[in-house]
Amino acid sequence: MHLRQALTGIRISTGLDGSVLQKGNLSGSRPPRTIPLAVAGIESHVPRRKSTSLGLETANNWRYDLIAVGASAGGLLAMTELLRPLPFSFPGIVVVQHLDPTHKSHLASLLMRKTSKQVKQAEHGEPILPGLVYIAPPDEHLLVGPGKIQLAHSQLVHFSRPSIDLLFESVAGMYGSRSIGIILSGSNRDGAVGIRAIKEAGGTTIAQDPASSEFKVMPQAAIATGCIDFVVPITEMARALKKICDRK
Repeated sequence: MHLRQALTGIRISTGLDGSVLQKGNLSGSRPPRTIPLAVAGIESHVPRRKSTSLGLETANNWRYDLIAVGASAGGLLAMTELLRPLPFSFPGIVVVQHLDPTHKSHLASLLMRKTSKQVKQAEHGEPILPGLVYIAPPDEHLLVGPGKIQLAHSQLVHFSRPSIDLLFESVAGMYGSRSIGIILSGSNRDGAVGIRAIKEAGGTTIAQDPASSEFKVMPQAAIATGCIDFVVPITEMARALKKICDRK
């Protein structure tokens, strides 16, 4: 089923120019290529993939293997709204939420209590499994390898560690068209570069409707790239995501 048909009945917002945002390729988009990760100190290059499945589909045979989420200020409320209605068998979700680097994070336990989902702080080298939500630890970049979490304590990206852009670039390179990138509430532009990488790799991109965002700058910056497929109010986000991921 086409994505637009699948989303019938869900209020999908328009772009900043008033036009309806639809799934499609960027004009003049380039074929898959090799790109450097956006952080000094990480020298490896990650080849983009078109539609190679890494064999991580759940029993429900979802359309996608991995969902990457970026959030900053106002992210706790937005992630709670996003995660709570999702089924337990959903594809693995990796999250960068900007956190205070000097304090221990309790975000995973907070989200587990609020959503009843399996949420944990990501650990280097652990497998990415369906039904689990992995939160980047404070002061560590979160990347993805082939089916595994990778953490790196390299330079700040846009004054942030962890960086949403860096996560999204690694997701684009490793999962390509079988990935989804989501930008939620935030007060900076982190994620705008990475969302373009996911789009160019053939993945699907979603932004929280700024009107439903506690802090609008981050979703607005993502939308302004022209690389967002769907702009969705946070109260509709989980329902839209389930329909986008469902093969039926």
